[in-house]
Amino acid sequence: MKPGSWPSGRDFRQLTKLSIASASTLTAAAGYLAATRALHWGLATVLLGTLLLALGSSAWNEVQEVRLDALMLRTRERPLPAGRLSRRAGFLLGLGLALAGFLVLLACHGWTTALLGGLALVWYNGVYTPLKRVTAFAIIPGALIGAIPPAVGWAAAGAGLASPALLALCLLFFLWQVPHFWMLMLLHDEDYKRAGFPTLSRHFRPEQSARLSFTWTAATAISCAFLVAFGAVSSGPVMALVALAALWLLWRATALLRSRLDGALYRTTFWNINLFAVALILMVMLDPFLPG
Repeated sequence: MKPGSWPSGRDFRQLTKLSIASASTLTAAAGYLAATRALHWGLATVLLGTLLLALGSSAWNEVQEVRLDALMLRTRERPLPAGRLSRRAGFLLGLGLALAGFLVLLACHGWTTALLGGLALVWYNGVYTPLKRVTAFAIIPGALIGAIPPAVGWAAAGAGLASPALLALCLLFFLWQVPHFWMLMLLHDEDYKRAGFPTLSRHFRPEQSARLSFTWTAATAISCAFLVAFGAVSSGPVMALVALAALWLLWRATALLRSRLDGALYRTTFWNINLFAVALILMVMLDPFLPG
């Protein structure tokens, strides 16, 4: 494919990190449903606006990191480092997607919702992405990105942002981001080093990195209690499932303290953390429609 031409479906998915953008969109939907406790047409515009913003932000991230992606085995075949798409085309596509998403949120849900969506983009591309090149701990301030989409959905529903239920949702997805990224970093440690990224292994022994990741994973599991305590979920079946999911994650994460530390363990823990997050999102979305 000539660089600069329109991307294929596969290249579009890679450029915009469609799976990650879709997960962020689902957390916005969870925030919306947790606030409205009912289905409304507004959910469709929340999904559309958030998805477009997330796709655009991801495309810009690819433009920002194209030189580093070209050095990593995991990412060098993405459309920009592989030369199938130009940086200019990636930037313009990201601009169009992000602008469309912002305008959808603004037109359908007002300035508060649109500005929260814009904040997520600015924080991801303007703060977290450059900070990753400076410190292995960039994910801690960067995790704010995970906390914003539920607030986008909540604001779109017209609910107050100071609600304890919303804060509980945001806290959970803030905490979740840290072990999620650190497991990915440990799994691809040599690749990150090859590209010049600072990694946990430059600061800690493997056992220390594992204990640190376990601590953040345990905090994520424990934060599920706030979903129940502050009413982010209120149906009996969902509260029971949330408790079981938290216990399951905590139990699975103990492998970081007692098992051989290798790529297989990091990969399993990474997918366990992701499975937990998807399950929690679905539980919060289903909660309004189940008996108390």
